[in-house]
Amino acid sequence: MKRILGVIPARFASTRFPGKPLALIGNKPMIEWTYINASKSKLLSGLVVATDDERILSAVKKFGGKAIMTSVEHKQGTDRIIEAVQNESAEIIVNIQGDEPGIEPSLIDGVIKTKVEHPEWEMSSAAVRISDKAEYGDPNRVKVVFDRNGKANYFSRSLIPSQFKSPSDVYRHLGIYAYEKSFLMHYNSLPKSDWEESESLEQLRAIQAGYAIGIYLAEHAGLSVDSPEDLEAVQKDFRLKGLIR
Repeated sequence: MKRILGVIPARFASTRFPGKPLALIGNKPMIEWTYINASKSKLLSGLVVATDDERILSAVKKFGGKAIMTSVEHKQGTDRIIEAVQNESAEIIVNIQGDEPGIEPSLIDGVIKTKVEHPEWEMSSAAVRISDKAEYGDPNRVKVVFDRNGKANYFSRSLIPSQFKSPSDVYRHLGIYAYEKSFLMHYNSLPKSDWEESESLEQLRAIQAGYAIGIYLAEHAGLSVDSPEDLEAVQKDFRLKGLIR
């Protein structure tokens, strides 16, 4: 089995929710919940938080996690991960979002298996079928279409397929990626993508350049946190599950 490193990018200066990784869920910061659940993956060889803030670094070390400081100049999580892993020996890098405190280890392992079983695909990611049609028009719910082999064709904030003539299943993209490290280290040298600029989705840079992203289909997705309101929903969900009081 290849050495597979999970990296959780976590920055302090979120536009919509400053200090988000340190927001408490029960008596633990969100980054700790994400780390705990990600560490339950059966396929990760290691796990590290890549951050730009001493407060996050300190919090991770306090609960016994591994963390590394990266530049405050990075605008994208991918850039932060590239800096964090440049001296790592892992062959596959998994980008695990720090704002998914309830992430399922099976989701991480599914994305890893998709990548390992398809070495011809430079990346893998995940999607879940949208059951609530109210999400169809939400630009914050990124949609993805993929072929019968599971290879992504396109990602969009718009509704795809359009449902113009007949209904079709719609899938929401989940923000987790596994990359060949060799491909990741050259990601920033890919040609500029007008698709990426238009949709504000950096994975389209790889698609437009002709590289492949495989999609693992998950049965369901955990709650992510983009705002204080989302945090309240996660706290409610954790209480129902008996994880916090």
